Amino acid sequence: MVVLAAATTSGQESAQQAIGYPTLFLLVLIGALVPVVPTGALVSSAAVVAFHQTAPFAMLLVFVVASLAAFLGDVALYWLGRRGMGSKNGSRWLAAIESRAPEDRLAQAQEKLAEHGVTVLVLSRMVPAGRIPVMLACLLAKWPVRRFARGDVPACLAWAATYQLIGVLGGSLFDEPWEGVVAAVALTLAISAAPSVWRRLRGIRGAA
Repeated sequence: MVVLAAATTSGQESAQQAIGYPTLFLLVLIGALVPVVPTGALVSSAAVVAFHQTAPFAMLLVFVVASLAAFLGDVALYWLGRRGMGSKNGSRWLAAIESRAPEDRLAQAQEKLAEHGVTVLVLSRMVPAGRIPVMLACLLAKWPVRRFARGDVPACLAWAATYQLIGVLGGSLFDEPWEGVVAAVALTLAISAAPSVWRRLRGIRGAA
């Protein structure tokens, strides 16, 4: 009976992995191209599921899949933005990048990029809604795709590791995976919303 249960568990995990990793890759890739998908929550949720699995490399696979998808999505979006910058009529991709980079945040990103270079690119992925303004600043500074890609590698690795750690923390608090997923998603969404809430509070205080 123990052997049968172990075999059943192993078969279920294999099926989950066969579906889960390609799905995670696709969703993170889409989220990098179209910044409306909560990719951080996806990575945290996948980390919770991997934490409760018996497969020895489940956590490592989540990290590799998430960071690779984020990197490919970033580079593809930057390349499309570069093409738009070189076009007389621009492009819908460049317009999408510009629409998600408010003037004040863009000016701040340009200033920090001029002072600190690649370091700002690395940190931009760690700050909610910080990636697009810095990416646009790189486009306006006419960074080649290769230079952007070199800076984006550590950015994506750090991003994947951070949100995976959030998932592990959520998964370790609960016995059931779904409870850890709920906790991880709630935490990542709270982190994502924190900067906008802080800006609104500052605006209210300034108006007062």
